[in-house]
Amino acid sequence: MDRKPMTQKLLILGVDGMDPKLTRRLMDGGRMPNIKQYVDRGSARADLRQLGCLPTITPPCWTSLATGAYPGTHGITCYWRQSPESLDAVVYNMDSRNCEAEQLWNVTSEAGKKTLVWHWPGSAWPPTSDSTLLEVVDGTQPGSVNMGIAQMDWEKIVYASPYYKELTFQSRTEKAAGVGCNITDLSDVVGSADEEEDEMMELWWGDKSREGGEVRTYVRTFEDTEVSIGSKVGYDTVLSPLAAPEGWSNVPEGALEFTILVSEKRTARPALVLKNEDGIYDCVSVYRDKGDQEPLVTVKRGDMVLGKPDVLVKKGKKKPAVRLYKLMELDGRSGELRLWISNALDTTNDTLWSPKALFRQIVDEVGYVPPVSLIGGEEDDIACEVFEPSWDFYNTWQADCLNHLIEKNGYEVVFSHLHNVDCAGHQIWHLGKTLEPWDYTDEKVYQGLIERVYEATDRYLGRFLHLLDKGWTIFIVSDHGLIVGENVPPLLGEYGGLNVPVMEQLGYTVMKKDENGNDLDEVDWEKTRAVQIRSNYIYVNLKGRDRHGIVDPADKYALEEQIISDLYSYRNELGERVVGLAVRNHDGELLGVNGPESGDIYFSVRENFARLHGDSLTTAEGYFGTSVSPIFIAAGTGIKEHFTTKRMIRQVDVAPTAAALLGVRFPAECEGAPVYQILSEEL
Repeated sequence: MDRKPMTQKLLILGVDGMDPKLTRRLMDGGRMPNIKQYVDRGSARADLRQLGCLPTITPPCWTSLATGAYPGTHGITCYWRQSPESLDAVVYNMDSRNCEAEQLWNVTSEAGKKTLVWHWPGSAWPPTSDSTLLEVVDGTQPGSVNMGIAQMDWEKIVYASPYYKELTFQSRTEKAAGVGCNITDLSDVVGSADEEEDEMMELWWGDKSREGGEVRTYVRTFEDTEVSIGSKVGYDTVLSPLAAPEGWSNVPEGALEFTILVSEKRTARPALVLKNEDGIYDCVSVYRDKGDQEPLVTVKRGDMVLGKPDVLVKKGKKKPAVRLYKLMELDGRSGELRLWISNALDTTNDTLWSPKALFRQIVDEVGYVPPVSLIGGEEDDIACEVFEPSWDFYNTWQADCLNHLIEKNGYEVVFSHLHNVDCAGHQIWHLGKTLEPWDYTDEKVYQGLIERVYEATDRYLGRFLHLLDKGWTIFIVSDHGLIVGENVPPLLGEYGGLNVPVMEQLGYTVMKKDENGNDLDEVDWEKTRAVQIRSNYIYVNLKGRDRHGIVDPADKYALEEQIISDLYSYRNELGERVVGLAVRNHDGELLGVNGPESGDIYFSVRENFARLHGDSLTTAEGYFGTSVSPIFIAAGTGIKEHFTTKRMIRQVDVAPTAAALLGVRFPAECEGAPVYQILSEEL
């Protein structure tokens, strides 16, 4: 191919969950000034929207952005992958080897352009090209870099008071491995963490992950839903006596001591509450040992600080790890306090960095990978004081990393992903409207938090504006938006497990019962004709295909038609229709949700019954001016300035537009087309 490039350098700034409708409102209100600069200096639709792929779930949509192919073509059709052995089980899906379409970063590196892929979830890890010009960081989960592989200890809130007579540790109970899309310990999902890292990765990403590692979750009640679980991720609580110091080698006058328990309460860390020159308690210092001269960290009220590495123990292994600290409350007279400490990340884990020298470069020249908080949710003070600033801290670190690598390493193409908006969405977006299960919360508090998350994202994106003056082209994209729901979501369309109640009520799924007639979490396959699993899919229990199949292939079409009819007829307790769209796999080709990795039926719920995103159409809108649509803005070399296009930009158009700008071939399975209307030169 011989095509003149329109730009030599391209940076894709991906922000998971970024909603163009909310962005436009805040931009017009003067609260996202950096986004306004990108729009003024570049091109977009008036509504800043692109048309996302289906389902509106993180891995399929990011893979479509990277390949220009629809999910039915590239094969990443939900957050989880359907187990090949069981209709009621899923297996982990963020493995690039599951992707059946070529990624654009393989094309650019093949074309001689040094390319960085930074934490792009779903189809980036492991690297699928041997080119030395391709460098990849993580991508095994969407949360934050190293979250799924390096976590050593959980978040904690420490209370210190003289009224506590003994040291007490209260562990989180029955907590999930992550919040919403965020997996914080992959070993909890698909294997044991007792092996060394290389053996763990073979288990997670080798053939065994396809043969085993099944996850079975049965959604039976509202408490089983992601919206309910996602805002209740727990933290360890430490209650410590506050007393005069004993056994220290050197203690300032007036100091008080307390104790923090870490490593699942197996290890104690001493701490001092210190007075300032005015005799007021104003900071806390945490130490490894009372004999140490230097603390791990000293933190003042209201500050969030990354401490020095501490040696922690997890499953018998000692490793250095860093964590964030924030002094949430401190009484200046008594010294009573409330201290948050983050989860801890192993400072040596370079497993998901290729080449591994990248990890050392970042640690040495930018700083340790910082943890982020996953707590807050329905506790609004924690959400505002901990969750929000922890992501601000991480945003700054990531922007520093990308700018450093762009300046020092000579990249010409960079694909990057940030998860702050989506992570906040799974924690708090459902609280943006006061609904009965959460009627003790104040929607105005959470609406303000939502807007501040967007303002923080604007600051992050503003860190790259200077590249427009250095010849770079910049795309701002997202996989989907997030809605504040109008209603409590129905027990249909949960992406992480088998959705039982509606299919049971319609007579297609039958669960076993014990001798007393109580429900068991076990499917009665001899009576089950179909199940609903993985957000938008329904599978027929088919003879000859499925292990326990009972439906004759000759009856499959008629059964599918009956299921679709019953879905449209289904009403909730208020007599309202819940399902908005349902089609057979064959017809799913119109929507890009066909093929062997999609179910026999694809469906979506009606707009006002959608959860945050995954069970709805990409065009869905919600309360507080929110939408499920993803964003698209382009600016820089090769892009028209201050241009508004009427064209409907589709997610599959992003990769071919980037290829056209760079003068490289389109990815092999690309189904989209360049958005030529926004280009400064004719193709």
